[in-house]
Amino acid sequence: MNAHPQLGWIGLGNMGTPMARRLLEAGYAVTVYNRSKDKEAPLRAAGATTAASPAALLQQADVVFLMVSDDQAIQEVFGGPDGLLAAPGPGKLLINMSTVSPGISREMAARSQEHGHSYLDAPVSGSVKQAETGQLVVMVGGDAAAYERAQPLLAHLGKLSLPLGPTGNGNLAKLAINSLLGVYAQGLAETLLFARQHGLRVEDMQTIVANSALGNVFSKLKGDAILADNYQAAFALKLLAKDLRLAQAEGLGTPLAAAVHETFQQAEPALGDEDVIAVIKHLERG
Repeated sequence: MNAHPQLGWIGLGNMGTPMARRLLEAGYAVTVYNRSKDKEAPLRAAGATTAASPAALLQQADVVFLMVSDDQAIQEVFGGPDGLLAAPGPGKLLINMSTVSPGISREMAARSQEHGHSYLDAPVSGSVKQAETGQLVVMVGGDAAAYERAQPLLAHLGKLSLPLGPTGNGNLAKLAINSLLGVYAQGLAETLLFARQHGLRVEDMQTIVANSALGNVFSKLKGDAILADNYQAAFALKLLAKDLRLAQAEGLGTPLAAAVHETFQQAEPALGDEDVIAVIKHLERG
């Protein structure tokens, strides 16, 4: 891989935009594509170029990153007359950082290989702040040689990138860690709700949690959000509900996982666009 590959980035949501910005700031030439064109403007102002379609983007890039919402979005980006795989020219590296099913990654890896491209599934653990500061954890499935090609780029995005074996294993690891995130979110919400129902100050309970062996970055951020009554989505509840559905489809049906899955599916219709910790509102309503 040459020192300065041309990069492409597809998907400029809450996570994709700061991640693409980090690659720009590291000195790489980055071409971006987003279905909602207004989201391209901040990256264009920062020095990125834009492409009219995924196919056009692939022709301008050696390495293409994807950070989109779900399996359907991946099908649309790869397929169709303007999709990634419609573009001529083999030898590209496609790095799918979206949280999607292991099955879609295996399918797209096979289709990419048919066109002479390499594919990695490389979803991340972390939220917007970690994306902005390059402190994400990147879980990678796919070919070892492709990982070696990607690793210098992933180092700008995360504090750790870990190769986990065959295609789909990165997605499986992400579903596992997000299932734990769901358990944490519901557990913290239930703890603070119980305390409040019995006349304890939520501020005091949050201080106890933060100074106990159970304190962590997640409980600090989400507990503070509850105290501030701030449920603006850093990670939308609807996305966690989707991830829990994917985990269930892969066979995760143990008691805690089943309970958390049910809670977030029930909470999604009313609270899907709010942050994951808005689950406390659903629990409070009974």
